[in-house]
Amino acid sequence: MQTFDLEAQGLRALNSTLHALKGQTNETAWEIINPKGSHAIAVGLDAPVDVTVRGSTGYYCAGMNKQATVRVKGSAGPGVAENMMSGTVIIDGDASQYAGATGRGGLLVIKGNASSRCGISMKGIDIVVHGNIGHMSAFMAQSGSMVVLGDAGEALGDSLYEAKLFVRGSVKSLGADCIEKEMRPEHLELLADLLKRGEADGKAKPEEFKRYGSARKLYTFNIDNASSY
Repeated sequence: MQTFDLEAQGLRALNSTLHALKGQTNETAWEIINPKGSHAIAVGLDAPVDVTVRGSTGYYCAGMNKQATVRVKGSAGPGVAENMMSGTVIIDGDASQYAGATGRGGLLVIKGNASSRCGISMKGIDIVVHGNIGHMSAFMAQSGSMVVLGDAGEALGDSLYEAKLFVRGSVKSLGADCIEKEMRPEHLELLADLLKRGEADGKAKPEEFKRYGSARKLYTFNIDNASSY
């Protein structure tokens, strides 16, 4: 394992070193020590490497991730895994607002709670939250899946498109055009896979969740639905 002391060596040197790991590399395991809440740690990775951050991070950790597995042994600030393309990002603690925003692929796992706007405008990413999520989560979510083992705040799935939302706990309120939907066998199968991949299969069963999705009334403007906008 390669160990990088962020306090001593600096953020620019860290990201430049990780960006240089293209394609096949023997340096597949990395450990980052002394992060001390620094911003933009391990952003823009594009190699099949494993990166462990020993501590909490600031803004945009693991943003634009491709291929890499990034685990934060602490909590993450706003925008973790923002615009993620592929790979896996695992936060052992809590995540601040807009975690996984605009994510296009890959898997984001949050072992603690997520704040407001989790999964906003998600476009294919899968998000598994072991705790609760805040208000306006999955706002304008287009595709992908969000699994919440705890509770959801206000306006869940507001202006939702085709993303699939699964919540085990209570939902404070649903956003515009978001409704509860039938949980069919294919959804139980999908959920079982997500729970396993999200390291939560021992904490919850698919049958304990409710599914939420789009009522499909707001895809295009219709004067009859004007009061719903």
